[in-house]
Amino acid sequence: MNRILIAEDEARLAAFIEKGLRKSGFNPVVASDGQEAVQKVTQEEFKLLLLDLGLPIKDGWAVLQELRSQGEDLPIIIVTALTDESNRITALNLGANDYVTKPFKFSDLLEKVKSYCPI
Repeated sequence: MNRILIAEDEARLAAFIEKGLRKSGFNPVVASDGQEAVQKVTQEEFKLLLLDLGLPIKDGWAVLQELRSQGEDLPIIIVTALTDESNRITALNLGANDYVTKPFKFSDLLEKVKSYCPI
């Protein structure tokens, strides 16, 4: 079971990532806000979380901190438009496993996904 949660509020981008992951043999699920992402992670089983930092209701920073404070050790790859190096360092210090900036090549994202969630 290679279930991956995509926490992304931009519907077109979420659909693009979802379609690409599905074609690559994964079982992606989309959460369109941070509150939904936390709910899904705590109630269902996933191998990986792709987390946007600019989510509505509960932003990605809050999601990351909440999951790590609950002891959740699920690998988390931040996928964000925030390109500033200080944001990357902060995210990694808060417990993110990796950091990808938008725009990105799907092949680069897929390579990172496979490193945390081999097919």
